[in-house]
Amino acid sequence: MKNNILKTGFIIILAMSIASFTTVAEKTVNVKDSNITWKGYKVTGSHEGTINLAEGKLMFDDNNNLAGGTFTMDMTSITVTDLKAGEGKEKLEGHLKSDDFFGVNNHNKAMFTINKVDGENGTYRVYGDLTIKGITKPATFQMTVNNNLATANFKIDRTKYDIRYGSASFFDDLKDKAIYDEFDLNVTLKF
Repeated sequence: MKNNILKTGFIIILAMSIASFTTVAEKTVNVKDSNITWKGYKVTGSHEGTINLAEGKLMFDDNNNLAGGTFTMDMTSITVTDLKAGEGKEKLEGHLKSDDFFGVNNHNKAMFTINKVDGENGTYRVYGDLTIKGITKPATFQMTVNNNLATANFKIDRTKYDIRYGSASFFDDLKDKAIYDEFDLNVTLKF
């Protein structure tokens, strides 16, 4: 009995010792040199623009593989880049910031938190939680890390975040005024 207790204690101490050698390095994302672009689609075309990064960090294990992280977007900064000033740019930006879309007066930040990472050597499958308009849903996408740059391109179904304006999934008879539910988000994080 005493022998079993000693063996169990030894195994626990050994496991704790091994675990203590695994470290995670946190790298702060340089928000000025990082960028986020978006592209939304409608029956008659598309629009695109940018969103500023507010803050971010990525975590790497002992083998320099991605292990976690977060990035926060400043939704008040959403801009349209395919329209010129005075030709609809300001109107569309105002509409995107309104409650019909991102409701930035009440939800000025959107955030992605990495919960799990599969892969190695710069190519990863990232699993996490995306929060938009205070609604959090799981999201999964590919991320590539090369030197001090992480990139990801993925689609977001806006209707999961209560952004239903112009969605043919919720409104009939929209015809050529329909806006597709999914939009592209392209993220480049420099650290």
